[in-house]
Amino acid sequence: MNQYNFKNNILRLKVKKAPLIFRAIIFFCASAFFVLPVIGVIFDIAFGGSLNIGHFIGVGVFYVIGFYVLRVFLWNTYGNETIEILENKIIYEANYGWFKGGRTEMEITSPAYSFKSVGYEEDNEAVLVISSENAQMESVVKMPIDEIKALLRILEPVLV
Repeated sequence: MNQYNFKNNILRLKVKKAPLIFRAIIFFCASAFFVLPVIGVIFDIAFGGSLNIGHFIGVGVFYVIGFYVLRVFLWNTYGNETIEILENKIIYEANYGWFKGGRTEMEITSPAYSFKSVGYEEDNEAVLVISSENAQMESVVKMPIDEIKALLRILEPVLV
């Protein structure tokens, strides 16, 4: 099963799902970061404490951490990248399933497609690199090197 799909100058790179037990642990942690601070504030108030600014700061910090952990869970479950190759620019967008990441536009002329090895050598994984004289963009999705080489054979004839 390919981790990429190239159609109408739009390249979609799909993240390989992490093992179920890892995703379950990450989801549990993200849920705990959202629920436990609120429960702590409720118990503090119920046992005679008063609502103060520290509660809001604590809940806020835990929510920021929880949001980051939720993003990691979503990326490892539903994550994909969309790279739209236009005549003189490339548009990149990360998709987390429930929401999308920032959209980046990069001016690029005569793109060169290559790959960069990542991780351990024995994993034989790499990421796609699109570069030109004035800019460079690296994908985040790790794919087997053989699969990236097949993708490069498809991308090279693309005239932008």
